[in-house]
Formats: sequence, structure tokens, C-alpha cells
Amino acid sequence: MIFGKIDYLNLLPLHIYLKKMPLPTYVKRTTEYKKGVPRKLNESLYFRRIDAAIISSIESYRKKYKTLNVGICANKKVKSVLIKKQTQNKEDNESATSNVLAKILKQNGEVIIGDKALKLYLQNQNAYIDLCEVWYEKFNLPFVFARFSCIKNFSNYKKIMNCFVKNKIFIPQYILCDYAKSRQLSQKDIKDYLQLIYYKIGAKEQFALKKFNTMQKDLKVKNKKTSNLLTNFSFK
Repeated sequence: MIFGKIDYLNLLPLHIYLKKMPLPTYVKRTTEYKKGVPRKLNESLYFRRIDAAIISSIESYRKKYKTLNVGICANKKVKSVLIKKQTQNKEDNESATSNVLAKILKQNGEVIIGDKALKLYLQNQNAYIDLCEVWYEKFNLPFVFARFSCIKNFSNYKKIMNCFVKNKIFIPQYILCDYAKSRQLSQKDIKDYLQLIYYKIGAKEQFALKKFNTMQKDLKVKNKKTSNLLTNFSFK
């Protein structure tokens, strides 16, 4: 079993759970974890370098994947998926979903995600737009940034993930301290941030996923039509 792990604070509870999960020793010994940013894990799963991961929600719709109602969700606010105000349009090379979300919401500027975004937001929140907040204001829905997807050992992962979402995960003080140092954030900031994140995809989240998927497809069609028009246009 090879599981891909997004090395962001928003999945810290899952990382802790995987280390302590009640599995036989021989299973734990044969389980490997590959860390990476969302875009890297999208690629790794697509090319079968890993068996499963919580990948970008727009990538999780590929027919080759089996999915679970487990992912990275936020409602009203997230603090770690941002647009920097008064900047030129620029995508975050670690992201897939967030870049598309910015375009759907017609928010111009530099996209910044992850722990680096959280740190910047906490330093000066007036300089940034929280894309989760804009999505909620527009549609009154939570947003699902990533979803569990699998190509191998699905039944084993299903047991693990379903158990994870049913448990409240305690973060040991020493781990919290280590992450606070490595991310240059206070322990309180990390705790407050994790209060915004949840992992169970319920009815509202499923509806939000479908809405986002439809909108990103429409955006692709619109961009394709625009591209064709520009290609066919010529001065006479």
C-alpha cells in the first residue's frame, strides 16, 4: 500500500491518525507514505506511482479513480487558499483546484495556497481574498478542495478512511510544537486553522463538488471557444 500525503497543515490530523491507526504490524510495515504538494500527488496517482491519495477535487472525477466521501472541506472561510490583491494574475504551481476556483469566481491576482498562504494571511489579512469565503458568499455552500481517490487496495483504504472521519484526532503537544516551528506559526494559529477544516463529505459538500465540476467544465468549453475564435480570426 502506497499512500500519497499532502504535506500541509490541513491534513495533519490524518497524518497523525495514519501513524497510530489500529492495524496489524505486518500491514504497517508494508505501507509506504509519499509526501508531496497537491499537483505532484495528482500526477503520481495518475501514473500509478502511488495507490491512493487525497487529490485535487477536479482531478478526482477521472473515471479511473474510486473515490470516498472523504476530503479536505471548509465552510465560509479557509485562510489558506488566497488571491493576493492588486497583483497580476498568477497561478500557484502547487495547486490545480484553487487556480480554477479563482477563474470561476472571477478573482484576479496571484493565487497562493497552503501553509505559506496561511502565514501570509495571518500577517495581513486585508491584503488577501479568501476564495472559500467568496465561494460561500456567492453560493451559500462549503467548498471541497480535495477528495480521497484510489486505484489500488480500495477496500483497505475504505476501512481506514471511514474510521478516520469518525474519530476526533488529538494532536500531541510535541507534534504541534514541531509544526509551529517549521511553519513559523503559533500553536494557537494552527489550532484555530484546523477548526476551519473538516473531512467528511456530506450532502451539501457533494452538491458543492458537482456544482464546481460543472462550472469548471463550462469554463473549459468557454476557453476553447475563445481560443478557436482567436485562431480563426485574421486581418484582411
